[in-house]
Amino acid sequence: MKPTTISLVLLLGAAAFTTWRASAQAPAATGAAAPAAPIKPLDLFPDSVIAKGKNVEVKRSQLDDEVMHLKARAAAQGTKINPEQMSMYEQGLLEDLIRLQILRAKATADEKAAAKKMADKKMEEAITQLGSPEALDRQLKAVDLSRQDLLSKWTDAATAENVLKRELNINVTDGDVKKFYDENPSKFEQPEMVRASHILLMTIDPKTKAELSKEVKEAKHKQMEDILKRVRSGEDFAKLAREYSEDPGSKDNGGEYRFPRGQMVAEFEAAAFSLNTNQVSDIITTQYGYHIIKLSEKIPARKIELATVADRVRQGLLDQAIQKQFAAYYAKVKTEAGVQILDEKLKPKEDPAGLPPGHPPVSAGKK
Repeated sequence: MKPTTISLVLLLGAAAFTTWRASAQAPAATGAAAPAAPIKPLDLFPDSVIAKGKNVEVKRSQLDDEVMHLKARAAAQGTKINPEQMSMYEQGLLEDLIRLQILRAKATADEKAAAKKMADKKMEEAITQLGSPEALDRQLKAVDLSRQDLLSKWTDAATAENVLKRELNINVTDGDVKKFYDENPSKFEQPEMVRASHILLMTIDPKTKAELSKEVKEAKHKQMEDILKRVRSGEDFAKLAREYSEDPGSKDNGGEYRFPRGQMVAEFEAAAFSLNTNQVSDIITTQYGYHIIKLSEKIPARKIELATVADRVRQGLLDQAIQKQFAAYYAKVKTEAGVQILDEKLKPKEDPAGLPPGHPPVSAGKK
């Protein structure tokens, strides 16, 4: 199934190395010695500076962190990064780190405080959307991030954005938002949707996508039959989904999705749209495995109210305005900062086109 995802800005980062530990043996008899202190990688290898300039100093460990998180995100999405392209990925991630440092150095105390407030709000919204802090932690674990890591990255991105709004003299007004809304009615038409929950038992290996053996599939079908009996006897569907479903994108919120036609695989979509409210399906087979679906709500097509989309429209207009001016602005401030990339392998053949922080120029791809 397509996983539900929250918008995690800069969902990259993590420790690049595993802690190295000395293999110390405790003496026999009395007075066992205390374990040797962990040997950190940077105790063995220097953490070299790979880019520097005025208010800029990027160390190899910082870039390694970003690369490791990029790989983790790619793995979580079931994609792989082509090793031949790794140099390009590293160059792009390094450029992001340089941008953030340059812009963060220009931030006022008020801009930093506003950014922290915005990041805190995003964290609250993310936890609310996923249902609990623990549910967010499970999603972040897939990309080796902690909530504190994510909050820090959101704060940095919001700080940079606040600086750009001031430096580029960008102000998106309520009038601008309403004008865009009024002039683009088709963008705010919400098609008929359903709110449905499902329990999935997979018949493919989630990593290799290889089909499981006949015996395993038969066992899973029997298990699904037992779960369906429990649902129809009155057990809580969401609780069973959290306990048994193998869909990582929905199990934490009780198996629930909200979607229009055209987003799910055909068999799943047909079953969901054919159900009546609170009705439970028979076992549905798709390319992913066996599902049972419960329909919670049918949502008629409608036009989304301005109040509902105002913040997203404002952000979109802000992003557009920044994009128009950013390349020239960033080239200027980077030159003023005298940025030098010290690792020859990380020097791009051509300077990457400037992009605002929070919008990395490279991506592991989408599932």
